[in-house]
Amino acid sequence: MSDINTILLCLSTVLNQTNLRHLQLISYALLAMNGRVTMLGISRWTEKRGSYRTIQRFFGYTFSWCRLNWYLIRHQLLDKDDVLLIAGDTTTVMKSGKHTHGLGRYFSSIYNQAVPGLSFFTLSLISVKQRRVFPVITDPVEKEPDQEMPKKTVSPPGNQKSGRPKGSRNKTQRTPELSTYLLWIQALVRNLLQLTGAQLNLGYLVYDNALGNNEGATMVKPLGLQLISKLRCDAALWFPYEGVYQGRGAPRKYGEKVDYANMPDQYLTDSQVTDSVLTNIYQIPVWHKRFA
Repeated sequence: MSDINTILLCLSTVLNQTNLRHLQLISYALLAMNGRVTMLGISRWTEKRGSYRTIQRFFGYTFSWCRLNWYLIRHQLLDKDDVLLIAGDTTTVMKSGKHTHGLGRYFSSIYNQAVPGLSFFTLSLISVKQRRVFPVITDPVEKEPDQEMPKKTVSPPGNQKSGRPKGSRNKTQRTPELSTYLLWIQALVRNLLQLTGAQLNLGYLVYDNALGNNEGATMVKPLGLQLISKLRCDAALWFPYEGVYQGRGAPRKYGEKVDYANMPDQYLTDSQVTDSVLTNIYQIPVWHKRFA
């Protein structure tokens, strides 16, 4: 118990003495209990000062949990020689009922299908030197309300004009319009950068293949971060052109298309064999015609 009190002592600047004492009791109960975590279950594992009504009052307050998390972990990340990454991912918790806020059907990778429950998005800091992950921001994912598609008005065949509509302009595919979900993720990452301030040198965002596209790269660029993600297995990638400039026109940008079945050995960085499966790792600078 004394170790927990020592660790949580750094929160005395953001919590009053009563809430800090209750948080110490709840932390001790969470580490000791097993099974499903509920407020009633927490009260049964606390001492005399942790009644069920006390636990309810504590969770009735509004706390800046991301700030509490940051105050707990910041002293472990202030190493100038360490490389820190921002990682984001969603997780789904199954939950029955009809009245829980945010309840819906979300995809679960465990069941490989959409299941009824709650979905949460978490931003964490990864310490490459310590090989540890520190969650900072956790926010519930809320599905966008279904919007009715506008009905298309079909004009009579005789009134249709051939050719391009008057006044239409060319649209570039390199600056896509971000969806509401991507704008929401961008706002959370910006909040994390503002929370850490200049104390940490954060330059990379790690995410799964959901951001491995032009929209994801466009979302990350205004934040001053580099995106580490995963492209589709059939992504059309091109080597940079290394030929001689012909002397007229714009310099050629794209060279040969990347053939995944015949990768050049000069880009091979590592080979691993696991369970009779050979994995080759290549590091190649390439272009994609739809990326900004």
